[in-house]
Amino acid sequence: MTRGKNQGVELLSLPALIFLGLFFLVPMLRLMLLSVENGSLVHYERAVTDGLYVHVILNTLFIAVSVSVICLLLAYPLAYFLTVASPRGATFAFIVLLLPFWTSILVRTYAWMVLLGRNGVINQALLSLGIISDPLPLLNNLTGVLIGMVHVLLPYMVFPLYAVMRRIDLSLLSAAEGLGASGWKTFQRIYLPLTMPGILSGTTLVFILSLGFFITPALLGGGRVIMIAVLIEQQVREFLNWGFASALAMVLLAAALLIYVLLQRLLRSDLEWH
Repeated sequence: MTRGKNQGVELLSLPALIFLGLFFLVPMLRLMLLSVENGSLVHYERAVTDGLYVHVILNTLFIAVSVSVICLLLAYPLAYFLTVASPRGATFAFIVLLLPFWTSILVRTYAWMVLLGRNGVINQALLSLGIISDPLPLLNNLTGVLIGMVHVLLPYMVFPLYAVMRRIDLSLLSAAEGLGASGWKTFQRIYLPLTMPGILSGTTLVFILSLGFFITPALLGGGRVIMIAVLIEQQVREFLNWGFASALAMVLLAAALLIYVLLQRLLRSDLEWH
């Protein structure tokens, strides 16, 4: 009986597996073959030894880490608010949080360009209030890229945290306070460890998504902030260098898989410790 049920499940999953094989694995295999033209690893050697490209890879990792940390700092209190707020307040907060998903990422990026420009809404408001005397450089730099990416990726950090926080028994916090623990000690010793699976899951998701961002850094960075996805696009569009672009794509994939495996091991060890 169990064997027949397993065969039924396998048959139901077969269309999805065929779809993934045709439209994901086959193109990835094609890219891998392009990256080792004539059996040579010269493209990989160039990607990991040339100072320019190493700088782009390190810059991509730095931006991904920065976005993950900022999203965590913003999402943690927001997720906690969603767990303790009234049903009406939580519903309103969810609507605001989900609004970005109802708008194209391209439209959102252009909206940030309007807001962050030298003559944009934010600078004009600050100038009119007398808070600043000169427009702030918020666009065509790292600041603009971080703002745009955090805006897009914040929900991906909130939802894993919210899912974990909803399962925490708040009576544990009351018990700790009744035993004389301070608010900070209760948070440090009880609440934070219990939310660690959500932190690691959200951080993994946001970090991996950040590695492959293209539209936001390309537009808000103004050509001054180069991430590896932007570099891959330039190699294909401007130089038609498919071999080197494929090698860069493979390096990006390897970095994402490595980070994913490390964070999953960390998450597994944390759950076993608890």
